[in-house]
Amino acid sequence: MLPEGTAPSATALRRALRRAGDGVALDEVEAEVLLHARGEDLDRLLAAAGAVRDAGLASAGRPRTVTYSRKVFAPLTRLCRDRCGYCTFVRTPGQLRRAGEAPFLTVDEVVRLARQGAALGCKEVLFTLGDRPEDRWPEAEAWLAEAGYPSTLGYLRACAVSVLESTGLLPHLNPGVMSWEELGRLKPVAPSMGLMLETSSRRLFTTRGLAHHGSPDKDPELRLRTIADAGRHAVPFTTGILVGIGETPAERVESLFAVRSLARAYGHVQEVIVQNFRAKPGTGMRDVPDADPDAYLATVAVARLVLGPSARVQVPPNLSEPEQLPRLLAAGVDDWGGVSPLTPDHVNPERPWPHLDSLAARTAEAGFTLVERLAVHPEYVRTGEPWLDPRIAGHVAALADPVSGLADPSVTPVGRPWQEPDPEFTASGRVDLHVDIDVRGRFADRRGDFDAVYGDWDLLRERAVNGAGSVAADATPTAGGAVSPPRRLDGEIAAALRTAERDPAGITDEQALALADAEGDALAALARLADDLRRDRVGDDVTYVTNRNINFTNVCYTGCRFCAFAQRRRDADAFTLSLEQVAERAADAWAVGATEVCMQGGIDPELPASAYFDLARAVKARVPGMHVHAFSPMEVVNGASRTGLSLREWLVAAKEAGVGSLPGTAAEILDDDVRWLLTKGKLPAASWVEVISTAHEVGLPTSSTMMYGHVDAPRHWIAHLRLLARIQERSLGAGRAAFTEFVALPFVHHSTPIYLAGISRPGPTVRENVVVHALARLLLHGLIDNVQTSWVKLGVEGSRVMLRAGANDLGGTLMEETISRMAGSRHGSAMTAAQLRDLASGIGRPLRERTTLYDRPLRPASA
Repeated sequence: MLPEGTAPSATALRRALRRAGDGVALDEVEAEVLLHARGEDLDRLLAAAGAVRDAGLASAGRPRTVTYSRKVFAPLTRLCRDRCGYCTFVRTPGQLRRAGEAPFLTVDEVVRLARQGAALGCKEVLFTLGDRPEDRWPEAEAWLAEAGYPSTLGYLRACAVSVLESTGLLPHLNPGVMSWEELGRLKPVAPSMGLMLETSSRRLFTTRGLAHHGSPDKDPELRLRTIADAGRHAVPFTTGILVGIGETPAERVESLFAVRSLARAYGHVQEVIVQNFRAKPGTGMRDVPDADPDAYLATVAVARLVLGPSARVQVPPNLSEPEQLPRLLAAGVDDWGGVSPLTPDHVNPERPWPHLDSLAARTAEAGFTLVERLAVHPEYVRTGEPWLDPRIAGHVAALADPVSGLADPSVTPVGRPWQEPDPEFTASGRVDLHVDIDVRGRFADRRGDFDAVYGDWDLLRERAVNGAGSVAADATPTAGGAVSPPRRLDGEIAAALRTAERDPAGITDEQALALADAEGDALAALARLADDLRRDRVGDDVTYVTNRNINFTNVCYTGCRFCAFAQRRRDADAFTLSLEQVAERAADAWAVGATEVCMQGGIDPELPASAYFDLARAVKARVPGMHVHAFSPMEVVNGASRTGLSLREWLVAAKEAGVGSLPGTAAEILDDDVRWLLTKGKLPAASWVEVISTAHEVGLPTSSTMMYGHVDAPRHWIAHLRLLARIQERSLGAGRAAFTEFVALPFVHHSTPIYLAGISRPGPTVRENVVVHALARLLLHGLIDNVQTSWVKLGVEGSRVMLRAGANDLGGTLMEETISRMAGSRHGSAMTAAQLRDLASGIGRPLRERTTLYDRPLRPASA
């Protein structure tokens, strides 16, 4: 960056202008240099930026167009916990009382505004409001409580639903800083949201007297995190910078590059607003000069050059003089933002919106055509999922031109039900139209476009039944018990199979990836090889443990997007078992032959710090002989944090309390890029490895798991299995406790938020299930002998296929299993030993009971 307060040399400016004109990507120093362009240099800068914009519009199929959204401005509340030095939008409770205004607009007032806007052709309701006013103002908290809402964001959500159902206008939400959970809660009720970054400068936030001092929500780290979390949720998002609030040119550039980084990372930034500061009477910054017009033009142009041709760069047309608008278009602008024929700009009330006819004329003078868009930009409208939640996709489609994704000017918005019945893809392959809404208002199965988005599942099942190059048929033995010989093998896959026959765990990652693509005869050969390895290593016995799952609480605030189990404490389906109830369930299980209880629960911040130890002690006190297989690495981290113990100290204490082994759940996929899509705040992969490795060091064996078939790919499976192999190699080599088994967990998608949001796949295919089980047998060969398949997730027939593709274990009888059932598993939550015996005998294999640690039990199980 340039030394503060210094201008660039003429040579540096000429060089930066030349590179900009040549279309070369700018670095931060060059971008800062260009902010100083004036006169003819500024004209050259604008020309370069305009050319980049023109190329982007041509590529998007709408050359020489500038968009806007016809909107209604709904100031839901003017109360705010922040104290920004330039804001006139915010009021105190006293000011509202004196003006005869309530702390919040009522739902009826919001809907009335929306209906008035619809009559004038509006298609967007822009919700603007202060940040979390209930945290500062008792009046806000009291109003919300009386209205029956726990928070401003909860009330905003309800208002958005009312607008959708009563008017059909599309909500665009600007509620300020939001958490991961809050974004997820709001996504189903709005096609787009926004949060101005304003600036990435911490100096303006931490220095007394500067623009953002005393405003907790203007912490740039919080705002950048919200923008990133919106990307992780696939929310079409508006952000931008504020020019002239005391930031330096270097800080302005840093802000633009921060926005570009997030836009490139997630693809969700639908528009970037470059807004000029206008001083307002009565504010702390009333004497600060307005943003210099030339500096503003240069900033707009640099924003276009930094963000690139595919970005939408917006400026508010009411904050510049009418004669300045053509120059802004020359600087690379392609969007005017929201313009209202009904409501004023409540944030800048002294600057009225231009009349749309006047705005169209000014746009035409610059050689562009003004066209209407929706609150969500056309690129996201045309793409649909994952950007648009299925519950609002119909509302958007009703207002959009089906070809361009822009607004259809011939359409008048009408209210539509927010949650409509969607087709459910049933196990038989039929499509049934029904509504199944639980007490939380979520659909249990929500995809009406299975085939279009995820492939033809009817055809896949037909192939599996008929054996036409299918997964299931190719992996199924003949009546004599042998897999039919392959007919034709691809060369690369055949070579990988030959290597695997000699050294299963020694195949390269490239060879493993080739095997992951196997289908038809090649897949049959892979399954046969894995099955032979299984037989050589552990024999033909199909093993199981008589156990009971005890999910002791479903209250959880981790925010895993693949989980349908978690509830908030106040939700109707929330539960937490008492120690007596847990002990009683363990005793009941022991009475019918169980040797293990598996205990896991949600991450409830209100559980006592000693809760995990208390649970283990309660079981062991009631049933001393019961093996306690309990507490995932996520729970271990939570427990250690709550007690102030180190991981090692906590695990030793858990062992002393009666824990005999740990479930290696919470692994999902041990790749943080995948994990951040799946979860908001679950422990990173390195922490999972640390917990498991430390457990082994203190003498606690663990299982290992992998959940697949969501947002992952074969390369993630292979890397995950390799990591497990390395952990096991270290543990065994040091003579420690180790993994007892590997459990393959197909993703059950039906009621999970990540699926309902349209982000994940609907679980793995049959072919992928075979591949994962077979690759696990190969890559873990000689290290982890036992490969478990999940009858809960795959059912009887699916489990039989996996038992012929490398698996040897069926897990437990469970007696109850809540997590998969709430996610939509349709294969029950308990099996008797007799049912498991029938499952195994169906493929000619004997069933043998085991303990948690794969010994023979000392007491017989009940059939």
